[in-house]
Amino acid sequence: MIPRQFEYHAPQTLPDALGLLKQFGDEAKLLAGGHSLLPMMKLRFAQPEHLIDLSKIAELKGIRQDGDTLLIGAMTTENEIIWSQLLQNKCPLLVEGARQISDPQVRYKGTIGGDIAHGDPGNDHPALMLALDASFALRGAAGERVVPAEGFFVGTYETAMKPDEIMTQIRVPVPAQGAGYCYAKLKRKTGDFAAAAAAVLLRLKGGVVEHVRIALTNVGPTPLRATRAEALLRGKKPDDGLIVQAAGLAMSICAPSADQRGDAEYKTAMAGEMTIRALTTARQRAA
Repeated sequence: MIPRQFEYHAPQTLPDALGLLKQFGDEAKLLAGGHSLLPMMKLRFAQPEHLIDLSKIAELKGIRQDGDTLLIGAMTTENEIIWSQLLQNKCPLLVEGARQISDPQVRYKGTIGGDIAHGDPGNDHPALMLALDASFALRGAAGERVVPAEGFFVGTYETAMKPDEIMTQIRVPVPAQGAGYCYAKLKRKTGDFAAAAAAVLLRLKGGVVEHVRIALTNVGPTPLRATRAEALLRGKKPDDGLIVQAAGLAMSICAPSADQRGDAEYKTAMAGEMTIRALTTARQRAA
C-alpha cells in the first residue's frame, strides 16, 4: 500500500527538531531508521501529517566513554555498534546483540534509539538495556531528563517518553572487566524477530556469582527482567543444576502471545532454554 500524503522535514540540529515537534504536536512522527514506522505508514496504521527525520543531526550520533559510562548517540546505527572497537572491548554483550538483529541491510540503517523508543517487546535492545542497567537521556521542551531502562518500558509499544521528547543518548555503565555475557536468541530465519531470547551479564568472584542480570525478549508485553532467577544465583556457584533452576524461575514470569513463531507454551519453554544457554555461555566467558 501507499502511505497517506505527508510533509517531510530534515532538521540539522536538535533544537530545530524539538521546535518542529512542538509546532506540529500529535500530527508529527519522528523518523530514525524507519524500519518500524514506514511499514506502519504503508499499511496506514500510522498516518502522520509531518515526518521529522533525525538522521541529519550530528549530535545524536557517536560512541564514546566518559569515566565509567559508555555514551551512545540515539541515532547510532547497529552496524556502527558492531564495528565499534570501544564497545567490542568494553561492552561485548551489546555488540553480540546487535549482530543478531535482522540482516545487514537493516543494520546499516536501523538505529539503537529507534529500536528502544519504539517499545516493541520483540526488539532486541530493550532486554539488552535491562541486562546492562542502561539509562536514556530524553530531551524535551522542559529540558533533559534521564530515565533508567528499568521502568522505561510500560507496555507494548508504550514507553515513559513524553510526546514532546526526543531520545538523545543511551548511557551504559561499563561492565566490570572479565564479566561474562551472552545474548542467546532463537528465531525461525535470518531477519525474523525472536521467538524468545535471553540477555545475561554475569560476574564471578571466587567461583560464585557476585553480580548477575537476566532479561528476556518477546515473551511478555514488555522486555522482562528475571529478578527471582538472579536472586537464586547470587552468592552461589552457578553449576548446571542451579542454572536449570534459574531458567525455571525465568519461565515463570513469561506471558507470551501466540503467533506464527509458536504458541505460548512453546515460547515459554524456549525462553527457559535460551536462559540456560545464555547463563552457561556467560559462566564460561566469566571463568
